[in-house]
Amino acid sequence: MDVVELHNRTVANFAELVSGVAVDQWSAPTPCSDWDVRALVNHVVGEERWVVPLMEGKTIAEVGDTLDGDLLGDDPAGAASSAAAEAAGAAALPVEKVHLSYGDEDPAEYLRQLAADHLIHGWDLAVAIGVPPRMEPELVTEVGTWFAQREELYRSVGVIGDHIDGYTEPADALIAASGRDPHWSPA
Repeated sequence: MDVVELHNRTVANFAELVSGVAVDQWSAPTPCSDWDVRALVNHVVGEERWVVPLMEGKTIAEVGDTLDGDLLGDDPAGAASSAAAEAAGAAALPVEKVHLSYGDEDPAEYLRQLAADHLIHGWDLAVAIGVPPRMEPELVTEVGTWFAQREELYRSVGVIGDHIDGYTEPADALIAASGRDPHWSPA
């Protein structure tokens, strides 16, 4: 699958899930124990807001702290929808390298990182608000294959929790590889 398509589909799926968050669910817990629903969505919207300047070739220093803090305001779903549209539009910009916190990266690798984050955090959001996760098999295969080659690296830097063994269904296996219990529920 084309990496821009992969990115844009996962971004669109996440934005659609955000549009379904009920008013009383923004403070609900998520599988990411440090984040409630609002903090999780703010994290992903923050990543989406970074796509435009990074795909335009800007550095983190040039962007500065303009994307820190609450990016959702009084209209979290609207903010998420707008950020998703901007990120999707910027995904195909021609840039040789993306300047990330750990160094320069290939744009396709950066977009795959974002696709993985959107897919996995989309699962987090879905189970937190009690709707079916959008784990499309084609997206799970693409992200799962990519993630399998990087799982230990992500774990070694503390980005994901311990692998949970015993899951063979592809979506559950990806969620378990990211350190989440595929049977997690807010109860």
